[in-house]
Amino acid sequence: MERYSLAIRDLPEGERPRERLARYGAEALAIAELLAILLRTGTQQESALALAERLLVQFGSLKAIAGASIAEMGAVKGIGPVKAIQIAAAVEIGRRLAAFSDEARPQIRGPESVAHLLMPELRHAPREEFCALLLDAQNRVLRVSTITIGLLDESLVHPREVFREALRHNCAAIIVAHNHPSGDPTPSRQDIAVTRRLMEAGAVIGIEVLDHIVIGDGRWVSLKERDLL
Repeated sequence: MERYSLAIRDLPEGERPRERLARYGAEALAIAELLAILLRTGTQQESALALAERLLVQFGSLKAIAGASIAEMGAVKGIGPVKAIQIAAAVEIGRRLAAFSDEARPQIRGPESVAHLLMPELRHAPREEFCALLLDAQNRVLRVSTITIGLLDESLVHPREVFREALRHNCAAIIVAHNHPSGDPTPSRQDIAVTRRLMEAGAVIGIEVLDHIVIGDGRWVSLKERDLL
């Protein structure tokens, strides 16, 4: 027999996620309720809330959902590409908000500052993302620019692409960073080679490359601290 569940509109008003958020604030809602608001609608067999709960069960955690691709989420019965895109957009907004402190231009005081800034966005990224922190003379962040997404390779991370943004924003120095989707931030030979090539190019044009931070899952490595530059 087909299983049917109540639509959210049929729930008592005090149990509907939207009404609960408006009355008590987003922090009072469970993860499934927040997801249900994003999904907006369910199916004939499931409410949006039941669908959200099943999505959590299928992936195992919110972290796993955040790291899933649109195709992976869309393959879940009742989700489809549109709902998957809605979730992916919300996840990305959260990542970008988390990447910055309340200060408009956080100051970098060491590699741990870079890790704190980028860890929320990069630790769950499914592919390698190479970015550059563009700094002013006081080491305050002018901009975080994503240079490339994919396997780190000298042919992809070309100094021209990195320093184009640095010159455009008239920065004084840069720090480069990328993630290891495996979660292990141990620098590879390729990581070191790319960094040294960028440092050589920076010395020519007068923009110092201060460090290269490799981000893992809750861990990070500074090539400068490891004396690998």
